[in-house]
Amino acid sequence: MASMRDIQRRKNSIQSTGQITKAMKLVSTVKLQKARAKAEQARPYFEHMYNTVSSMLALSSDIDHPYLKAGESKKKAVIVVTSNRGLAGGYNSNIIKLITRGELKQEELKIYSVGRKGKEYLERRGYEMAADYSDVINEPIYKDAQEIGKAVLDAFKNGEVGEIYLAYTSFKNTVSHQPKLIKLLPVELDKTEAAENKSIPMNYEPDEEEVLNIIIPKYICGLIYSALVEAVASENGARMQAMDSATSNAEEMIADLSLMYNRARQGSITQELTEIIAGAQAIS
Repeated sequence: MASMRDIQRRKNSIQSTGQITKAMKLVSTVKLQKARAKAEQARPYFEHMYNTVSSMLALSSDIDHPYLKAGESKKKAVIVVTSNRGLAGGYNSNIIKLITRGELKQEELKIYSVGRKGKEYLERRGYEMAADYSDVINEPIYKDAQEIGKAVLDAFKNGEVGEIYLAYTSFKNTVSHQPKLIKLLPVELDKTEAAENKSIPMNYEPDEEEVLNIIIPKYICGLIYSALVEAVASENGARMQAMDSATSNAEEMIADLSLMYNRARQGSITQELTEIIAGAQAIS
């Protein structure tokens, strides 16, 4: 059985850790409130944009445009959104699993990383790193999404990649966060909607190529920005849950150690009394 000193030392250490995790939980809670509001404000706009563009393209299924078909290159650009810090439960590992254990082959991927955790993990395992935008995830703005979008679109237009994907964590609510891997380019048409609306004409002014050259990049940047703000909310929600669990575990361990300490103290007192009584009997 551990000594009273060892038990007390361990108890003090866990109390210090519990204070840290409790403070981190409070910080994450405050950050989550701000990030959640931002994500919820952005979501309706970008969902409406997604539905509008999808519907428009479904009515234009006969258009031959580079953004609507895969490029010749076998390479695939993947924008991987993780965090710059750990202690967020399975938040980062869930995104990494989408890349490493999914259907995408490592030799075909070019990683555009947003967040150091994903970058460090994939880089160590030999994935090709095309660009790093780790600072963006601290406080994402729409200009950041435009910068990332321009980089991957330029790679697509120059024939460096044939497809573009986005891996991020979708924010549902405080306790529910879903890792997602979606294809950005080529834009996939809804075949069912296209078949239902085949007879409905879709007119472009001045022409479809010029219109799609403007609309689709804005659509791509919008999806990237929406992913960034949802990822920030998901990260803080995951960290808040992780720190709450850690704090609860610390409290349970402290309770167990307090019980162990009291038992050890009781045993020590009993032993001292036994020695005193034995000594008194020996003298008499």
